[in-house]
Amino acid sequence: MRDNGRVTSATRQPEIAAETVPPRLIATDLDGTLLRDDKSVSPRTVAALAAAEEAGIEVFFVTGRPARWMDVVSEHVHGHGLAICGNGAAVVDLHGGPGAHRFVKVRELARDNALDAVRLLRDAAPGTVYAVEQTYGFYQEPAYPKLHMEIPDSLAPAEELLSADHRAAAEPVLKILAYHPEIDPDAFLTLARLAIGDRANVTRSSPSALLEISGPEVSKASTLALCCAERGISHEEVVAFGDMPNDVEMLTWAGRSYAMGNAHPDVVAAASGRTVANNEDGVAVVIERLLAERL
Repeated sequence: MRDNGRVTSATRQPEIAAETVPPRLIATDLDGTLLRDDKSVSPRTVAALAAAEEAGIEVFFVTGRPARWMDVVSEHVHGHGLAICGNGAAVVDLHGGPGAHRFVKVRELARDNALDAVRLLRDAAPGTVYAVEQTYGFYQEPAYPKLHMEIPDSLAPAEELLSADHRAAAEPVLKILAYHPEIDPDAFLTLARLAIGDRANVTRSSPSALLEISGPEVSKASTLALCCAERGISHEEVVAFGDMPNDVEMLTWAGRSYAMGNAHPDVVAAASGRTVANNEDGVAVVIERLLAERL
C-alpha cells in the first residue's frame, strides 16, 4: 500500500508533562543507538526489549536501513512484527524473516521529485554521485563508492535509473543516496537542504558526506506518528531514542526522547534527555528505569 498523505502528528491530547504519562510505545533507532558498534544486540538489550513488550509497551524499530538489512533485529520484533525502514519511507512486516518481509505501507519519493533533487544538488555540489534505493532493488551510478553491504542491481547515471524507461520503473523509489567525496558532512546537509527545498526531505545518518533523500515530509517522525495514530497512541506516550540527524524530528515529536552518549550535537539539542552510549546499552538503561517506575 502506498501512502504519501500529509502526516505531522499522531493523536494529540492536551499537553502535560510527558514524564508523568505511562509509556505505551518505545521507538528506537538501530545503528549507533540500539546496536553496538559491532552491529550486535547485547543480551541486556534483548532482555529489556522483551520485558517492555511483556509489560504491554510496543517496541518499534525506526531506522534508515532498508528492509533487507533488518535480519539483525528481526527475531526481536515480538508480537506486531513491524518496523519503520528507510527513514520513514516504508512500514515493513518482518514476520517472514530475512528476504520474506512484506511492505505494509510505502511512502515513495516520486521520480519527478527525485530527478529534480539530483539536478539541483549536482548544480550546487559538483562531484556528487548517487544511488537509488527501491522497495526491493538497489541501483547506483558507476562512480558511487562501495559504501554498502551489497552488489548493486545495475550501474547507470541517476537520470537513467530514475527514468520512466528503467527496468525497475514500476517499483517505488524509497530514497536516493547522495555522496560527496570532499565536502564536510554537516555542510553538505545544509547545502542540500537549501538547494533542494521542498522537492524532497534531506537528512543523514552516516559519519561520511552521505545524504538520504526521501519524499517531501517523509521522515521517521511522520511515519511513526501515522503508526501511533492508527493505534490511538498520543505523542506523550512515546519514548524515542536516536543518535544522528535523521532522528531529530522523531526525538522532537516524542513525549520523552533520549540522545545516546555518542550522539551528534543536533540530536543532543533535540532530545529531552540523554543516556549512555550504544556500546554501554543506553537504550536498555532507560527501559529498565521506565519499567521500574511502573512497579
